[in-house]
Amino acid sequence: MPRWIDSPQSLSERLQNPPAWIGLDTEFVRERTYWPQLALVQMAIGEEILLIDPLVPDMAQALAPILNDPAVLKVMHSASEDLVALGHACDALPAPLFDTQIAAALCGMGAGMGYQKLVLEIADRELPKGETRSDWMRRPLSEAQLQYAADDVEYLGALYADLQRRLDAAGRSDWLRQDCSRLLAQAGDAQGETWPHLSLRSAQFLEPDAQHRLLRLLRWRELQARRSDRPRSWILDNELSAALARDPPASREALQSLLDSQPKAPRKLGDALWQALTTPLADESQAPLARAADNADKARLKRLQQAVAERSAELGLPDGVLASRRWLEALMDGDGRWPPALEGWRREQLESRLAPLLEPPLASAPASG
Repeated sequence: MPRWIDSPQSLSERLQNPPAWIGLDTEFVRERTYWPQLALVQMAIGEEILLIDPLVPDMAQALAPILNDPAVLKVMHSASEDLVALGHACDALPAPLFDTQIAAALCGMGAGMGYQKLVLEIADRELPKGETRSDWMRRPLSEAQLQYAADDVEYLGALYADLQRRLDAAGRSDWLRQDCSRLLAQAGDAQGETWPHLSLRSAQFLEPDAQHRLLRLLRWRELQARRSDRPRSWILDNELSAALARDPPASREALQSLLDSQPKAPRKLGDALWQALTTPLADESQAPLARAADNADKARLKRLQQAVAERSAELGLPDGVLASRRWLEALMDGDGRWPPALEGWRREQLESRLAPLLEPPLASAPASG
C-alpha cells in the first residue's frame, strides 16, 4: 500500500538516508493559472511508494533537499511539465534526471511513448487510465486516485534498469545525460522564449517593424502572465497581439478605445500595454524575422529532412528524435549558428551530412559535447 505523507517532518525523517535513485511523478492543475498548481507528488523509494501532499504548509520546502541532492538520481517519465510544477512550488529542480520517455526514444523503441505503453512493453503490465482527468486538488483523494497515482511511479525502477542497460549497450548514456540536462535548463529558464514571435504563424505576414512590435508585446505578455499567475491568453491573446503590431493605434487614447471595444482585451492594462508597444527593446534589431518559406526554402528543407531520415535509419532512431522540422528551420535561418536543440550529440551525428546542404556554409566551430 502507498504511504500518505501529510507532514513535512514525516517526509524529512523518511528521506534522512536517501537512496541512489528515486522514482518521481506529480499531479498538477493548470487551467486558470500560468504556473502549474502542484496537487500531488508521488515518490518511489525502492519498493515503498510515498504519496506526498504538497498542499500542506512547508511540504514544498521539505521536498527541496532531495530534489537538489546531486547524489540522488531522479527517474521520471515525460518530465517537462512536472519540472515546471516542481520548480515553481519547491524552488528546486529534480537533478540529475533520467527521463524514461527520452531514454526509450534513444533506444529506438519509439518517440513520445506514453508511460502505460512503456510499462506494457518492458514490465508486461497493463495499467488503467481512468483517473487521468481527476480533480487532484480535492481532499481526500479517492481510492481510485491513490492507486492511479501510485501506479505512475511503481514501475519506474523496472523501466530505469531496462533502459539503462540498453543505453549502455548502445553507447548512448551520454546522449540521455545531455538531453536531460537541456530539459532541466529549459525548465529553469526564468526569461522564457527569446523570440516568441517566431512561434506565431501570423508573424510571417508582418513587416519587420510590425514584427518588432509583436515581439515587444509578447515579451510584455510573458512577464505579465508570470507575475499575475494567469494564462498568457488571459493577458493578451495572439489575435489582438498581431492586430496591434500590424496597425498600432496612433495614441494612448486610441489604444484605450480599441481595448474598450474588445470583450477579452486587457482594458485595465492600457498604460502598460501602450508602454510595451511603443518602447523599443534593446535587442530587437537582432531578432530573426519570421517569413513564409519560398520554393527554394522548401526544397532545401526537404533535402535536410531526407539527410536526417537517412542518418536516423542508420542509428535506429524513431522519426523526429534526431532533428524535428522546427529545429531544421531554425538551422536554416541561423546564419551559421546551430540552434541549442541541435548542439551536442545531435550536431556530432549531423554536421557532416547537413553542412553541404546549407547556404551559406555553416560556421566551422567544433561540436560541443
